[in-house]
Amino acid sequence: MTIRLWPASLAGRTAVVLLVGLVAVQGAGLTIHALDRLDVQRLAQARDLSFRASGLYRAMALTDPARRAEVLDRMRHPPDLSATVSDAPPQPDLPEMPPMEQRLIRLHLNMVPFSDAQMPWRDIVIYGGPPFGRVVMGLRLPDGTWLNIADHLDPLRPWHSPTFLVAFVLMTLAAAVLTLWTVRRLIAPVRVLAEAAEALGRDVNAPPLPETGPSEVRTAAIAFNTMAMRIRRFVQDRTELLTAIGHDLRTPITRLKLRAEFVEDDEQRAKILADLEELEAMVSATLAFGRDARSTEPLSPIDLAELLRTIVDEVGDAWPSAQEVLRYEGPSHLTLQVRPLSLKRAFVNLVANAVHYGGGAVVRLSTPRFDSVVVEVEDEGPGIPAAEIDRVFEPFHRGDPSRSRETGGVGLGLPIARNIFRAHGGDVTLVNRAPRGLKATVTLPR
Repeated sequence: MTIRLWPASLAGRTAVVLLVGLVAVQGAGLTIHALDRLDVQRLAQARDLSFRASGLYRAMALTDPARRAEVLDRMRHPPDLSATVSDAPPQPDLPEMPPMEQRLIRLHLNMVPFSDAQMPWRDIVIYGGPPFGRVVMGLRLPDGTWLNIADHLDPLRPWHSPTFLVAFVLMTLAAAVLTLWTVRRLIAPVRVLAEAAEALGRDVNAPPLPETGPSEVRTAAIAFNTMAMRIRRFVQDRTELLTAIGHDLRTPITRLKLRAEFVEDDEQRAKILADLEELEAMVSATLAFGRDARSTEPLSPIDLAELLRTIVDEVGDAWPSAQEVLRYEGPSHLTLQVRPLSLKRAFVNLVANAVHYGGGAVVRLSTPRFDSVVVEVEDEGPGIPAAEIDRVFEPFHRGDPSRSRETGGVGLGLPIARNIFRAHGGDVTLVNRAPRGLKATVTLPR
């Protein structure tokens, strides 16, 4: 099982980088704090040990050698400290303390005033240290004897405070939550821009972005709205040009029909009229395509199940021979917020194509899932060659050679349907069925 550690979103990646940086900074700060606490503890241990050793040394240096043992017994010591006077320095089973660590103890010892009983550095031997839990010192007295001291040392604890780690964890969690919240707020305009771009791809008349927020966000919003306005103007100009050409062609087509009636050859007259009928059908389809592209029909709630049943009945009335192979399958009711006339035209195109080229149609409405509604239109026709499936959505493209002029199609039914579905935020796809037939799958947002 592969664990994806690097997020795909910009917000996730930014949050991960910031959190990793936060952890690194916190770790560095924690390490510095721990080292400082260790230094402070070493300094405190050296100071306390030096004060106790210097007090014992002064007392022994000023006491008659014959009475030193008695004086040591009467002196009060910490329970873990022991002191003896011997003719030789101590020989414990501990290694000698490293010179760098001895320096603190020696420095404190030599800072204590002893009047005439000063201790040269060479007259001090120190063994052990914090790693061993105890220290043994040998201090040479003025008469040549040695004061040997053994004392307990607590281990160095950088986390001596029981609430430090709790406070550190709470501080880190608070910083992480603040980082995540800040990243989400900063990345929100990018998400809004992406949603606006997707909406513009579905509907060229999508509402503009609000031009508010920080200067960079306002600049991006203004640039996006300007781009969207230019795209709308370009599409509108092309659509109006196409519609104008189609409209202007109707008059000469009508004149040609009238003149064709004066052709004496019946066969030639019939061919000319047939060509003019096809040209007129293409012009009508072109005008319808232009009207759909400029449609501003408002959204309203409709019962999609009832709409599909009505379309099946109407297509069955238009093609009585296909009534036996036309049926609807799905729930009895399903309400959607759509543009009713446009959506009906799109589904009529799909069902009509299925009847034209497949002899019948099964319209199947699926139960909504993942905030989307799926409608499938299946037929039992010859299907579409795999290489032509994407091209059939191009205007005026007719991929199947068997689709002859007698069917009346000019190659605009599917492009119109796809434009309508995409304007609703959905889409339509085609796939060949096995062993034969074609299935159109329409997805609409809930």
